[in-house]
Amino acid sequence: MNIRRMTLDDLAQVVAIDKTSFSLPWPERSFRFEIMDNPASRAWVAEEDGKVVGAIVAWLLVDEAHIATIATHPDFRRQGIASKLLVHTLQSMMNEGALTSVLEVRESNSAAQEMYRKFGFEESGRRPRYYRDNNEDAILMTLYKLKVES
Repeated sequence: MNIRRMTLDDLAQVVAIDKTSFSLPWPERSFRFEIMDNPASRAWVAEEDGKVVGAIVAWLLVDEAHIATIATHPDFRRQGIASKLLVHTLQSMMNEGALTSVLEVRESNSAAQEMYRKFGFEESGRRPRYYRDNNEDAILMTLYKLKVES
């Protein structure tokens, strides 16, 4: 598996993964903006045999890495791809000066919360009715001291 920067050529595959992963997927124009126009954005894909199997978008905001979205193709889940993308992202952003990391995750997404806890993320707050499809709360999770061990 290879982790590399997301390109415009990846958009169709990334959008397809996002649509199968989330009830509120990002539109293609959002990923396009992240790749082309957002200077804070860091977007990567995991590729296996020429196929995009996972993607992550994060923002470097001063000294904070904000994980905006992460998803793995359904056929490749539970193989550590999301963890590898997260390690790559946190390490890269730490090298650019990030000291902490934050993210929002659905209250019902216990699998993702478990993965984030393994990296040291802690529940640090709640965003009531954050998800507009069903008004589910988002759990705010923070990694207070960025240090990555693979």
